[in-house]
Amino acid sequence: MLRRLLSALIATFALLALTGCGYNDFQRLDEQVKASWAEVLSQYQRRADLIPNIVNTVKGEANFEQETLTRVIEARSRATAIQVTPELLNNPEALQKFQAAQGELSGALSRLLVVTENYPNLKANQGFQDLRVQLEGTENRITVARNRYIKAVTDYNVLARSFPSNLTAMVMGYAVKPSFTVANEAAISTAPVVDFGGKAASK
Repeated sequence: MLRRLLSALIATFALLALTGCGYNDFQRLDEQVKASWAEVLSQYQRRADLIPNIVNTVKGEANFEQETLTRVIEARSRATAIQVTPELLNNPEALQKFQAAQGELSGALSRLLVVTENYPNLKANQGFQDLRVQLEGTENRITVARNRYIKAVTDYNVLARSFPSNLTAMVMGYAVKPSFTVANEAAISTAPVVDFGGKAASK
């Protein structure tokens, strides 16, 4: 029995060696996934860092809708409370929870920005306008980073599922990685509208 198992393992490794096992490709694509994910996190963090400044500026406006402001603060707190570990990349449930928290923050922030259109003082505030421009740029960077991550995961998963590299994946434990999923796929390539000129900005 042991001899048969050993022979099978030797035959498997020989097959991988002869057909191109894809080991180096797995290393390269895995690093690309990690680098792309790091960029996604960097842009989400950039947005999270901008929000306190936006909130503080909005707080200075008399009679501003406190419920809307509170939702942004609470959504940011939930999004930044999620512990992001390397294991998250291989855990579909954890990644979905992370996405949901970021999506909730996007929704709350979008609502806040829409409401600010009713406050002329904010629209005339240069500091607020500068923050708006930074936020708009950050949302665009998030979209680009997220798309790059999706592409990196797709390339990795194709390798993990294709023959004969799928044999290497099985032997070496290279599992298929989860990717971003959204209810509306068009949202992946469309950043939230943060225009204050009264017309929706064309993307």
